[in-house]
Amino acid sequence: MTREGLRIDVVGLTKMFGAFKAVDDLSFSVQPGVVTGFLGPNGAGKTTTLRCLLGLLAPTAGSATIGGHRYRDLPDPIGTVGAALEASSFHPGRTARAHLEVMALGAGIDPRRAGEMLAQVGLTEVADKRVGGYSLGMRQRLGLAAALLGDPPVLILDEPANGLDPAGIAWLREFLRALAREGRTVLISSHVLSEVQRTVDEVVVLARGRLVRQGRLADLDSGPRDVLVRTPEPAKLRDALAAASLTVTEDGSGRLRVGGGTTERVGHAAYVAGVELHELVAEASHLERTFLELTEGDRTP
Repeated sequence: MTREGLRIDVVGLTKMFGAFKAVDDLSFSVQPGVVTGFLGPNGAGKTTTLRCLLGLLAPTAGSATIGGHRYRDLPDPIGTVGAALEASSFHPGRTARAHLEVMALGAGIDPRRAGEMLAQVGLTEVADKRVGGYSLGMRQRLGLAAALLGDPPVLILDEPANGLDPAGIAWLREFLRALAREGRTVLISSHVLSEVQRTVDEVVVLARGRLVRQGRLADLDSGPRDVLVRTPEPAKLRDALAAASLTVTEDGSGRLRVGGGTTERVGHAAYVAGVELHELVAEASHLERTFLELTEGDRTP
């Protein structure tokens, strides 16, 4: 099935809370047909930006539009944009099925779609249990079902992997990618790069309310990676690596930094030379290093 998405455009967006600037002249676009990761440390301005995009906050300056329209001007909001910004906005005494059926009736959608969405997110067996007894991961799935109720071409999710176990994260990864393959626009925010790195095609990275990186994950994550190795025999290992035409420097923490090689090449050279290794790892990718640098010392809410 094809479901043509709509482009999201954020242009010069600024949001002030008193003297505090949560979002600072932010501009980026999100294209249909791919999963875009909206990344940044806690307090970077991601949720504020999404709230402006969904009409929950009024921008101080700039604009945030979906298909060229502000959210409040969309003729069919629930059929255009599916959003889940938090997993706690459910009445604890209401069942998941009842919650979705009420939403459907209010939006003029066949209430039978509630059961279809619950099955799609794997909640059929607990559909008639009260949401107050749900785990965080189950509430995340319910939020996703609610977001998809109107079969929207645009999906916006804030920290959707929060509370999911490894199996749930793997399920979410494939689910979101399948939606993008249908042509939908999928934007997911996260402060944990490792959870989304295998899911997204493109990234928008924020820090302190400003854009610091944007582009395809494959481009931002490319480039050579050094190998870091620790040994009780550094001089012997250095000679062995030099003989294998590998560049070796100190990294300042007692490890050797090896350029131009892989963990396999370094490990083989050490094995041939009879050198004991205590650590052998590939350095973090360029995007991982950038993200960690942004996270370190950044503010939290």
